[in-house]
Amino acid sequence: LNAVPRASKREERVIHFMLDFGKTLGLETLKDEVGNVIIRKPATSGMDDRKKIVLQSHLDMVHQKNGDTVFDFDTEGIRMIIDGDWVKADGTTLGADNGIGVATIMAILASTDIPHPAIEALLTIDEETGMTGALGLKGGLLKGDILLNLDTEDDDELGIGCAGGVDVTATGTYDVESIDSKAYVGYHLTVKGLQGGHSGVDIHKGHGNANKIITRILRAGGQEVRISECQGGSLRNAIPRESEAFFAISVDKSSDVFSQVNSMISDIKKEFQTIENSLAIEIKSIETPSEVMKANDQIRILQSIAGAHNGVYRMSPDIKDLVEASNNVARIEIASGQSKILCLTRSSVESTKLEVAESLKSVFSLAGMDVVFSGDYPGWTPNVGSPILAIMSDLYEKRYGAKPHIAACHAGLECGILGRNYPDLDMISFGPTIKGAHSPDERVCISSVQKFWAYTLAVLREIPKASS
Repeated sequence: LNAVPRASKREERVIHFMLDFGKTLGLETLKDEVGNVIIRKPATSGMDDRKKIVLQSHLDMVHQKNGDTVFDFDTEGIRMIIDGDWVKADGTTLGADNGIGVATIMAILASTDIPHPAIEALLTIDEETGMTGALGLKGGLLKGDILLNLDTEDDDELGIGCAGGVDVTATGTYDVESIDSKAYVGYHLTVKGLQGGHSGVDIHKGHGNANKIITRILRAGGQEVRISECQGGSLRNAIPRESEAFFAISVDKSSDVFSQVNSMISDIKKEFQTIENSLAIEIKSIETPSEVMKANDQIRILQSIAGAHNGVYRMSPDIKDLVEASNNVARIEIASGQSKILCLTRSSVESTKLEVAESLKSVFSLAGMDVVFSGDYPGWTPNVGSPILAIMSDLYEKRYGAKPHIAACHAGLECGILGRNYPDLDMISFGPTIKGAHSPDERVCISSVQKFWAYTLAVLREIPKASS
């Protein structure tokens, strides 16, 4: 699977790969209107009276790489490395999110000696950048009674709920003006080395956001810093690890400006020294840019980024340690008279999600930018009375001598969306231990995958009869 490029919204090759896989096994295999793949496998002998199971994972993966890594996600397979009890990738995301789930489903479909009820494998597209696969799945296609979502990232956790989300995009224009290259010196500012991570799973950990950090540094220089271009972050669901800016400072003001800028850099490094010990902030001299933003436009754009909430907005008052609402200032694009700021707002409470999104809209609108909400998807309301939860919880305790962690998560899972067209599906999410998802630090624990595999097969044997 990891040999097949499979970026969100560019899943053509992996869809073809999965269709070939199912048909080669002689199983009923189809693609729906939006590109989701469904593969059906009959129950094994003695299991045909059990409830039907939907095994569900998403085909796409987050494409992220370190700035100094040479890699083409469109043509290359992931270069995997075994490091002790972990599998990771060479300078890129690994794709264990959600490739481990897909691979597990493939192994079960290909097996000849694993007892299981009738199975529908649902392999969705575009989970990472809009969940359009789940949103586009029509009612009536699935016949299953229980859905096992294999997209949780701690092997002792049974997921029963998740946050919903909405993309917030602010766009605008600004005026530029020419500057005298003899009177100004050009500089290139880079912020890199941050941990980044999943903007849902890791948002509460206090990881640095490169876009917010670079904005602080640029603002510290005041109006004497004249910005030509600024780019930072990548995908909405990844905490920005790197950001860069090109700017100019007048020759006669550079000493005073750098005093302020270096003081801010020192403060930032002290703030993050215990959690971001690889943070690197560098400023190098470059050729002076010919054009920069006009001062008033620069002020309003930087103020809007500074004012945009980033991180945890509210903790849940109902579920201990659960982030209820958050926002990730995911990407900034400022160049050639155009500005664009991309955010992902999450919440397990619909009204709070709207509150955060509207607060962002207010900030960006005050800066004269146009704001659009898109990609809105619902959360998954926890069902503590779920029959499959009771079965899996008891089984876990019997096998491992401890109760599983039953939780809702702040990440976005497809269960909430799927439940709209399939309200009678009894759903649960689980998986092996994955760390650093959505970043080049992504890794999956080998022994945890072994545990997850054995537990999954045990769950399939425990599925109750359809009449029970």
